[in-house]
Amino acid sequence: MIKFSAILLKFQEQGEKTGWTYIEVPAEIAQQLKPNNKKSFRVKGYFDDYYFEGKALLPMGEGNFIMALKTEIRKAIGKRQGAVIAVKMGLDDDPVTLNADLMKCLGDEPRAFSFFKTLTPGHQKYFSNWIECAKTEATKATRIAHTITAMILKEDFGKMLRRVKKERQDLFH
Repeated sequence: MIKFSAILLKFQEQGEKTGWTYIEVPAEIAQQLKPNNKKSFRVKGYFDDYYFEGKALLPMGEGNFIMALKTEIRKAIGKRQGAVIAVKMGLDDDPVTLNADLMKCLGDEPRAFSFFKTLTPGHQKYFSNWIECAKTEATKATRIAHTITAMILKEDFGKMLRRVKKERQDLFH
């Protein structure tokens, strides 16, 4: 595990990252975690005394990475934008567990499954978590259908959500 201090930062206007609170992980630290890597990868460790796992480091160019910190994490550590946190992290190479129903449906759609396999484990997890957090079986089934369609259309998670939102708006206007 690598130890360093980081400042909680916030994007003001940065496209889809607008409003994100995040920390920067300098290139030299990222290289210690996963040498010669320039793509997103998962880490686990601690922010102060708060344990985390399966969090993605996102490349920002020039070898630097960022990690978004959700509200639940910021509340747990009791810190906001501008605060300094103690970070201890290491590579998280534990296998990602994905929704079983999604995987079964992807198995029935080879084109969708083929594209799904090209996504990073973290991006695959976005789709899986979205399905898992559905409150009803009907919503879960709908989300699986949207995910299969997105894979056939070769859409990432954000693009799929925007398409689904637009389809709903068009339906009611």
